[in-house]
Amino acid sequence: MNAPSPASSHAAAQTPAAADTPVFDLLIVGGGVNGAGIARDAAGRGLSVQLVEQDDLASYTSSSSTKLIHGGLRYLEYYEFRLVREALIERERLLGMAPHIMWPLRFVLPQALSPRPAWLVRLGLFLYDHLGGRKALPGTETIDLGRSARGKGLKTKGRAFVYSDGWVEDSRLVVLNAMDAAARGARIATRTRLIDAKSENGEWVATLETKTGETRTVRARMLINAAGPWVDAVLGRIGRAKSDRGVRLVKGSHMVLPRLYEGDHAFMLQNPDRRIVFAIPYEGEFTLVGTTDEPWTQAPGKAEISAQEVTYLCDTVNRYFERQVCPEDIVWSYAGIRPLYDDHAANASAVTRDYVLDFEQPEGDKAPLLSIFGGKITTYRKLAEHALEHIAQVFPEAGGAWTAGAVLPGGDLPDKDFDAFTRDLAARWPAMPPSLLRRLARAYGTRVSAILGQARVPEDLGHDFGGGLHAAEVDYLVAHEWARSGEDVLYRRSKLGLHTPAGTQAAIDAYLARTTPST
Repeated sequence: MNAPSPASSHAAAQTPAAADTPVFDLLIVGGGVNGAGIARDAAGRGLSVQLVEQDDLASYTSSSSTKLIHGGLRYLEYYEFRLVREALIERERLLGMAPHIMWPLRFVLPQALSPRPAWLVRLGLFLYDHLGGRKALPGTETIDLGRSARGKGLKTKGRAFVYSDGWVEDSRLVVLNAMDAAARGARIATRTRLIDAKSENGEWVATLETKTGETRTVRARMLINAAGPWVDAVLGRIGRAKSDRGVRLVKGSHMVLPRLYEGDHAFMLQNPDRRIVFAIPYEGEFTLVGTTDEPWTQAPGKAEISAQEVTYLCDTVNRYFERQVCPEDIVWSYAGIRPLYDDHAANASAVTRDYVLDFEQPEGDKAPLLSIFGGKITTYRKLAEHALEHIAQVFPEAGGAWTAGAVLPGGDLPDKDFDAFTRDLAARWPAMPPSLLRRLARAYGTRVSAILGQARVPEDLGHDFGGGLHAAEVDYLVAHEWARSGEDVLYRRSKLGLHTPAGTQAAIDAYLARTTPST
């Protein structure tokens, strides 16, 4: 799909036997938000990059979040002031980098059922408003839920605080970072896993394997282990396992219900056990409810919501909302394994969301290695910047930091005004349904013209798979966004799986089997 990035000048020193082996500055293992963010930053500094992901981009943790760009209000209880400050600074920065897939969101925090005194919550919100130098987002206000429209749908009224955070289409954030990395010369290989890697003459010699069983060898001056839940497994595979650092796997599950309330605001719900659950408007017709925090003791992989978690989330909804729900009301659910840095906290909810970068410097014939432990979506860009600072001694030729404020693909909306942009689309494609144009604008921003092209009416976009998904969009996702399956299209590049009829995923798989070369 993408031409190999230019090999490092170091390649000239290779022996004849290794002349045909590609040489990169960085081999990045892991196609989640941290791996994609580091690839983008490094490629923009002039480094040659090969990123490998064993499945699709954002297949696991990075598509299973609560989809918030936030400082983490509850982390203040655990005195994570540095993390919260960094996340709050990043929050407004990210909102400006991709206004098509990120936008501000107001959160209502009812106090009637709160296990925390109102003065303590208000103090936390005061810090939240001022710790990160908030500029664009509105600050906290106090409302009476009995008089405010934001109280409709709640069983219990009384006082509530309203504060600001942001929303992000998490899996699209990963893809856009990968796209920008590729545009800057990085090579992105999905459905490709690291079999092993060994240090040889100060370089990494790595064996990669595709889903079809094909293997190849690459060389790299440095390896970055951004494998998320698999970070420990990768360390074992390359002979660098340690006993003093590791990940603590915590499962977080979410459920999607028919819309619980009217309005475009979200709720932050406090439970008697002091844990937090969010209720967020989702895909127009639904409410997203989550998350949970359960220790995960199995091997990393696909996770599902448990009956215990369903009960917990349903009980939370029923405690707060007039509309009562049961497990049968769940439209869709998802769960992800969070690879948190193991700080030995007794409570899974209290495990730090901060990140740790473990840099093993080059020494003799030992090739350098950087392993990423922990992290959260909001701080991914800063994490990548810190990662490049750590490894600057290995690559003194690399350029300086550049990503702060640099827009992601499709994010260059005029004046960052999404509504004005959609009005312009409607004027340019007047025969297209407004709902279709708005959805495409939300997903692709200024790249939407690459899908609409010369089309005048929906029929010009090719076969309609349902929910307004046409062949032209699927073809674009294959050509530019590494989509290779119906699941990639319906649940990661979009959430159209919630809006399309049964059998759509199989129909897309059949279409791709006919039109897409095997990779």
